[in-house]
Amino acid sequence: MNKINKTSKNFKMNFTKKIIYLLLFFPTIAFAQMQQADDNDNFTKTELIYGRKDGMALTMFMLTPKNNQKTKAIVSIASGNWRSGIINAERFAKRNKIYTDKGYTVFVVMHGSQPRYTIPDAVADIKRAVQFIRYNARKFNVDENHIGITGQSSGGHLALMAGLSDDTKKENAEDPVDRVSDRVQAIAVFYPPTDFLNWGQSGIDLSVLQQLLVRAGVASAFDFKVWSDSSNTYTAVTDAQKKLEISKQYSPVYSVTTDDPPVVIIHGDADKTVPLQQSEILVRKLNDVSIVNQLVIIKDAGHGWENSETDEKLFIDWFDKYLK
Repeated sequence: MNKINKTSKNFKMNFTKKIIYLLLFFPTIAFAQMQQADDNDNFTKTELIYGRKDGMALTMFMLTPKNNQKTKAIVSIASGNWRSGIINAERFAKRNKIYTDKGYTVFVVMHGSQPRYTIPDAVADIKRAVQFIRYNARKFNVDENHIGITGQSSGGHLALMAGLSDDTKKENAEDPVDRVSDRVQAIAVFYPPTDFLNWGQSGIDLSVLQQLLVRAGVASAFDFKVWSDSSNTYTAVTDAQKKLEISKQYSPVYSVTTDDPPVVIIHGDADKTVPLQQSEILVRKLNDVSIVNQLVIIKDAGHGWENSETDEKLFIDWFDKYLK
């Protein structure tokens, strides 16, 4: 009996060691265990780690069509009020079925959220996600030159920042993912904030209107911080002029250049959360430099409306046209 117990114990130890070895040296096996798909879904869902910061993993869901995969990618930003997380991502995964139905591989990206992280942190996360997808494009069976991006509200803002701002690739970076471009080829968003310096009317600076920010539940997203070499800590930006500069840097309207991708926006004319004016001023700027764009205004619609998925089919047409 003792001999049998000893043999069984050795077998368990050896088996455990093999499993640990496989997980350490073949991480794709760990990813494979995360694949899910309901019988009613037309895609498989795989959770991926696209980066790490502060000892934590940055994750996304990859939704791979079961049929008629186009080898084209859509980055869908799971965000509201610059907050992101698993609940947002699960909801967006269901909503993005309209894209997987058409053969698009969708990457539902979660980003660092307020109150711990600010808007610049979230923008950096989304750009990193695009780089990760592009670097692994062959593995994911997508074309690195056919990547679109979409989001709504704060997700729309982040999509525009990722699509319109300068490329952050670093040719000599130690991490090979950082060496590839974070540029996308088409943008499609709902009711996005675009200009924090002119909110609703000319000259209204959203970053200093603390009461409005608190009421909207987004104050922490604007608590900008910068690194201090003297104290080796991140310190809060309190200087009004500096906050103004950062707010401008992270307002998409000021990043528009002649090499930007096509942009389509859907916005309600009764939106009291993000004024229609925010989309209108971006469109004017895009027109000034001859960037292909379209603004679709939904009459009497607020900040989100029932059956907006029907209107989102326009985005599929947009991606079909500009991700050729």
